[in-house]
Amino acid sequence: SFCHDRGAVRIRALFEDLQTMTSLATSIHLQIIGLALGTLGWILCIISMGQVHWRIVWHVDNTTIISSGTIWIGIWDVCFTLNPELANGSSLMLCQRFTIQNTFSPSEIFVAQDLLMLATIMEAVAIGFTLFALWGVYKKELKKHYSLVFFLTGGLLNILSSVLILIPVSWNLHSIMKNRSIAFPPSYHLPSTPKSQKVGAAIPVGFISVLLLLVLNPYMFISICQDVWVL
Repeated sequence: SFCHDRGAVRIRALFEDLQTMTSLATSIHLQIIGLALGTLGWILCIISMGQVHWRIVWHVDNTTIISSGTIWIGIWDVCFTLNPELANGSSLMLCQRFTIQNTFSPSEIFVAQDLLMLATIMEAVAIGFTLFALWGVYKKELKKHYSLVFFLTGGLLNILSSVLILIPVSWNLHSIMKNRSIAFPPSYHLPSTPKSQKVGAAIPVGFISVLLLLVLNPYMFISICQDVWVL
């Protein structure tokens, strides 16, 4: 009977060790996936912020200066192809920078500049928290409580940064759908009211970034926090 009890205890211990190893492997995979999603969302946010293709097609009838009849409008610049007759026969892309002194710029452009910059910084901090938490867990340098706090902080920053991205991307999309005008000054040689405009690549890139940060990444971090106690 005593030997039987000892055998049962050993089997139970082996079973518990197997469960721990399985949970550990799952946790490691979730941590890698969560970190990868956060990093990818951060990169896409930077790409969206830097692109001039927010309002990629701003059709105009007057092609005296704008040879293609198309203007590309981002949150930092407005660009168009100069008429070759005005550029010694060559086709040049000219860009005008939006500055804080440009009172004609719509609010959604300035809001996008500030919020996307803040979201980029916030997401970089979130990645830093996550990396530090992973280092602490694997090296056993941090208590489990502190590791959990760092994981949760990183997940919360992901959610906040995704909201900061969603606001300007949605606002600019709404302005495009409504064909809102921009009162360019005479020095820009651009019409204020377009014939039509379409959504540029920067906006769907921004939405994908939000999807990764707001929907997928927090789920991974919740799963990580459930498993971190096993480590």
